[in-house]
Amino acid sequence: MKSKLFAVKAFFLSLVIFLFILAVWQTSTSKSVNAVNSSQDAEYAALMGKSSAHKTNGFPTPKEFLNKAVEQLKDPFYDHGPNDKGIGIQISFSLARVALGFMLALVVGVPLGFMIGMSPLIYRALNPFIQVLKPISPLAWMPIALYTIKDSSISGIFVIFICSIWPMLINTAFGVASVRKEWLNVAKTLEVSPLRKALLVILPAALPTILTGMRISMGIAWLVIVAAEMLVGGTGIGYFVWNEWNNLSLSSVLFAILMIGIVGMSLDMGFAVLQKKVTYVD
Repeated sequence: MKSKLFAVKAFFLSLVIFLFILAVWQTSTSKSVNAVNSSQDAEYAALMGKSSAHKTNGFPTPKEFLNKAVEQLKDPFYDHGPNDKGIGIQISFSLARVALGFMLALVVGVPLGFMIGMSPLIYRALNPFIQVLKPISPLAWMPIALYTIKDSSISGIFVIFICSIWPMLINTAFGVASVRKEWLNVAKTLEVSPLRKALLVILPAALPTILTGMRISMGIAWLVIVAAEMLVGGTGIGYFVWNEWNNLSLSSVLFAILMIGIVGMSLDMGFAVLQKKVTYVD
């Protein structure tokens, strides 16, 4: 009963905060405020080579944003050429790149994390390289990727790989190294083979920590792909944001930002459910 009451209170508090944000948004985007920026908007539109039809009236109001959202969601998978694709197609391209880069990081990071966690020698040998490479911004690798791979889409996948591997590798190594010694001693007493010990003893015990690393990696990957697509262009939600900004469509930019947040939240919630299913409570 207390938990239900707490959930209801949290819902109403969230609703109040949401309504407050809408009120501030509506007030700050009223016509009187937008009128001050109209001349600046016209000057910027002329600078960008836009006609008067492309001029904006300042920051969009909630109603204008809602109209744009409805327009985009009516047909999210339309394709009218290279620079005019629906939001659904753009998100699909981004998710495909994230999935490929994430899976490559999973294939490399988890086995390597197992080796590091089970061998203090390998940990000592690889730790300096991990500590040097881990803080490097993934986007710093983009020029090298573009030069060597010479394909913007594959370069984006490589950037996702390089930013996803470190949380998975580190969390896997930590989870494996933290497995209870009693369980390992029992496996040793029963003369369990190394492979069976890894799959039946170490992996189930370390799985919650491994999934934590995967969850962090996915969050970083979705964050990075937006910035990467702004740089390389072509397709994807990041390119969509940049293209709509160049078209002076702030309503579309705001809608894309909302969709980025919703997709990122959905991905995080999916990993949270998986993590909860494999977490054991003593």
